[in-house]
Amino acid sequence: MKNILKIATGLILLAFGFLFGSFSKSGEKNAISIPETITEAPTKLEAVAKAPIVERKFTAEEQRNIELFDKAAKSVTYITTTNVRKDYYTRNLMEIPRGSGSGFIWDEQGHVVTNWHVLEGADRATVTLADGTTWDATLIGKAPDKDLAVLKIEVPVEQLYPLPRGRSYDLLVGQSVFAIGNPFGFDQTLTKGIISALGREITSVSDVPIRDVIQTDAAINPGNSGGPLLDSAGDLIGVNTAIFSTSGSYAGIGFSIPVDAVKWIVPDLIQYGKIKRATLGVEIAPNSFLKRIGKTGVLIINVLQNGPAAIAELRPTYRNNTGQMVLGDIIVAIDTEKIENLNDLTLALERYLPGDKIPVWVLRNDEVKETEVILGEAE
Repeated sequence: MKNILKIATGLILLAFGFLFGSFSKSGEKNAISIPETITEAPTKLEAVAKAPIVERKFTAEEQRNIELFDKAAKSVTYITTTNVRKDYYTRNLMEIPRGSGSGFIWDEQGHVVTNWHVLEGADRATVTLADGTTWDATLIGKAPDKDLAVLKIEVPVEQLYPLPRGRSYDLLVGQSVFAIGNPFGFDQTLTKGIISALGREITSVSDVPIRDVIQTDAAINPGNSGGPLLDSAGDLIGVNTAIFSTSGSYAGIGFSIPVDAVKWIVPDLIQYGKIKRATLGVEIAPNSFLKRIGKTGVLIINVLQNGPAAIAELRPTYRNNTGQMVLGDIIVAIDTEKIENLNDLTLALERYLPGDKIPVWVLRNDEVKETEVILGEAE
């Protein structure tokens, strides 16, 4: 009996020893695998860190786009406007955000060009430069008929980067153009397109046509207004001012005021606060009046006393002794430009300065007569 117990005890100890040995080997194996995994990781990280950096490559066109933006973006500004309101209960003054737009540095005196509709109705405007600094702006001049305005900021000259001015008289449909602005408040945004058409006509905020406008498919959205349109050299060729869209957002048709017009308007706005416009010194009848009687041109209903038209003896409309209306002179041409309505007359006079002597053709008693008028200056 004792022998049987000894044999059973031995078998139990042998089995226990076998199981313990297997467990120890398994634990030993696991203990070895963990450090191996840990020691492998730094080796891989070191390999990645030591890998050579591959320089990003750009196409020639991409490189030109990058360089153009880097150079021109320094000249583009972000304009925000506010209105001042008085609290009804506390009588404290509050500033309420009104809108935003774009602009660009015109010269080293701190003049900033933008659209008039960006500023219209605002009490205060601030200009944020590309370096992130924000400055209070003063309105220097406005031209609602051309949807242009000039602000001035007092900034150290080293922070000002005037935008190079190109030309627009020889632009061609199909050439590349770039727009930089702040659409929907996203500042310093670059878009690219082509000139889609030339010689377009849009209506300004004062309901006067702006002619010879550039049409482009470069994306222009709310907030781009007042920003520059650039050619492939990075020179200013237009001021982005409007879009054609049924939704109010970009639809592939944008318009820019040509730089050749901007270059003669902005100096007047800086010096005089307005366009120093030439005038005939007349009051004009509505276009619908002549249409009703089957005539075209511009009917003079009044001649300002001692004005250019009075000196040139142009005749106003009046009623005779019997109460019948006698038509005054109908302007039908200025120099070689045909005049069919008030818009034609306004645009024709823009080519002249006060003091210029111009030939004016009028219809008087159904006869065309020519006279010369020395233009005056509009108030």
